Amino acid sequence: MENQLGFVLKVFLLSAGISFLIKYTGPSLPIPATPTNALIMVLLPTAIMAIAFLWRFQQQQSN
Repeated sequence: MENQLGFVLKVFLLSAGISFLIKYTGPSLPIPATPTNALIMVLLPTAIMAIAFLWRFQQQQSN
């Protein structure tokens, strides 16, 4: 139970930190609102996760 509580606390703190950065540094970033930038922001997390899962799958297959 203690391990799960630590994990939840880490996720909460990381989420709060990212939220703080978005709130206070996000508006100062000069990223134009274009359809291309919107697609990149929407699809990039999925692409990163797919690459990470494929990499783990390949490493599991080699072991």
